[in-house]
Amino acid sequence: MSQNGTMIKVDHVSKSYRRDSIEIPVLRDISIDVPAGEFLALMGPSGSGKTTLLNLIAGIDRPNAGKVVVNGTEIDSLGESDLARWRARHVGFIFQFYNLLPVLTAFENVELPLLLTGLSRKEKREHVESALNLVGLGDRIHHYPKQLSGGQEQRVAIARAIVTDPTILVADEPTGDLDKISAGEIMDLLYRLNKEFKKTIVMVTHDPRAAEKAHKQMHLDKGELTT
Repeated sequence: MSQNGTMIKVDHVSKSYRRDSIEIPVLRDISIDVPAGEFLALMGPSGSGKTTLLNLIAGIDRPNAGKVVVNGTEIDSLGESDLARWRARHVGFIFQFYNLLPVLTAFENVELPLLLTGLSRKEKREHVESALNLVGLGDRIHHYPKQLSGGQEQRVAIARAIVTDPTILVADEPTGDLDKISAGEIMDLLYRLNKEFKKTIVMVTHDPRAAEKAHKQMHLDKGELTT
């Protein structure tokens, strides 16, 4: 981490995609500093570049210009295999549609990120049970996704995201597929992970109620920061 406590530094980043011979700009000269332990909400209309920026921070995509530094590592300079290892160790992902495997139980879904680690079977079990207890689903450990409500599925997904104790959590519309009550519960859980466990969280949302839980809100419009 840099000396001023910056966990994520997005430094003059631009990103565009090519469609046939046309270059489509998505992000234009974006700079953001996210201190360790901050909860940042990225807001903006559809197509504003929010998810692209989240993917750059998570090492899923690479910028065309500028650099992204997370916890002192310039991630866009890593090779593909090093970047995959870095993601597995340092990033917890939370998606709008949960991305749980329907043929696996809650326990097995949460265990997935641990299969690539050197942990013993006993240590894996302890990590998984601890993560599921933390999200309030210790009693649903053997349930399959279809036996759970949407809010419970999202809590399993959050348990999977935190089971490796990642450096940062990235959440893409984590309440987008939930009813108002379940959405509130998920936001309370993310707030607790940030406040009690000091997790640095970057969340993309279009929901002002969800964004209220964050320390800071930033708005993107047509690939540019407007705040």
